[in-house]
Amino acid sequence: MGGEDPGPVLKRTRVREYLRNLVESHAPGDPIPSERTLCEQLRVSRPTLRAAVDELVTSGLIVREHGRGMFVAPAKITQELAMAEDAGAFALPRAAGVWASRVLEFSVVQAGARVGRKLHLSPAADIAYIARLRLVDGEPMAIEYLHVPASLVPGLSPADMESGDFYELLRDQHGVRVHQAVQSIEPTVTSDREARLLDVPVLSPALLFERLTTDRTGRPVEYVHSLYRGDRYRIVSQISLAGPDGPTPATAPDASRHHPGIPPGDLTSGLGGLTVTVGASSRPSAG
Repeated sequence: MGGEDPGPVLKRTRVREYLRNLVESHAPGDPIPSERTLCEQLRVSRPTLRAAVDELVTSGLIVREHGRGMFVAPAKITQELAMAEDAGAFALPRAAGVWASRVLEFSVVQAGARVGRKLHLSPAADIAYIARLRLVDGEPMAIEYLHVPASLVPGLSPADMESGDFYELLRDQHGVRVHQAVQSIEPTVTSDREARLLDVPVLSPALLFERLTTDRTGRPVEYVHSLYRGDRYRIVSQISLAGPDGPTPATAPDASRHHPGIPPGDLTSGLGGLTVTVGASSRPSAG
C-alpha cells in the first residue's frame, strides 16, 4: 500500500474497506488481527485504525471483547421482503433463526386517545397491552409493544404470548383472521432501558417498526410498535425496475418520481408497480 500518503479521511476509508473485506472472508466468531498488527500491515496510526474499527462495530460487522480482542460479528438475522402474488402487497417469508418471546408487561388498560384512534375504538375501551422481548436463538433481538382490542381476545394470558404464533392463536382460538398490515420503518437509537433489555450499548442504532394489522373486513385487530437491533437485523428486498414491457424512457410523465436508493432517472420511470422499499407491508416476524 505504497504511493502518496492520503489524508486522514481517505486513510480511514481505506482501512474500513480493508476490514470489510477481511470480515467477508472470515466466518462469524473468527478473530481479527490485533490493532498493533493491523497498524503495521496498513501503515496507519492507532487513532485512524480505531476510528475505522468503531464504524464497523457500530454497524454490527465486528465485535470487541474486553481482554480478548476483536472478532467477526455473528451473522445478521435477515428478513426478506417479496412481492405477493396479487402484486398489491408484500409478503414476508419467516425470518431466519429460532424465535421465542418473553413477556415483560401484560395488562388490560383503557385504549386512550392515540391507540383508540389507531384501533377505531373509544378512548375508554379496554385493550390488551403486552410488552415482550423477542429472542432469536436465545439472543435478544427486539422489544415489541402490542395493543389488541380486549373484546377480540377474551381469556388471553401471558403464556399465550410466549409460545407459538400470535396470528395463529388469533385464528384458532379467537376466530380472528388477519389479512393485511400497514407498516412503517425508520431509524432510531436505543434508550437506557432498551439497551439493557437488548444487551447493547446505550444509543445503539435500531430500527423502529410501527404496524397496524386488519382482518378480512378491514377491522383493526392489532397495533404494534417494535424496536429491533440495528446491529443484528436487516431487511433484504427485491425491487422491480420495470413493468411487463420494460422501462419507459426517462422523459415519461412520472420520470421525476424518486425511489429510495436508486438515483433519479436511473431506470426508475414506468416501474409498473411499487418498490418493496416503500408502501405497505406485513410484520417483521409474528409469533
